[in-house]
Amino acid sequence: MVTLTYVDATANLIEARAYISVMPDDKADKVIASLNKGIYSVQQKINKRLNMRPIPKIKFIKDEKISEAAKIEKLLEKIKDNWN
Repeated sequence: MVTLTYVDATANLIEARAYISVMPDDKADKVIASLNKGIYSVQQKINKRLNMRPIPKIKFIKDEKISEAAKIEKLLEKIKDNWN
């Protein structure tokens, strides 16, 4: 499962970083590489749909926040189990 979690663009809209969450986490690097490899196709589709210039240059990046939140959630569950 691949999810676009958020997009961060520079103030001048020249570049945009699209943060991607991937489940299972061990496949994330492969998915991100594949998305970045096919970025030309994505850029073309955006250029056709949007009436803005310039269209930001997009770069896909792994969203680390989701995996870190999962780790914290596991630790909290462990603590909860130890208290009971």
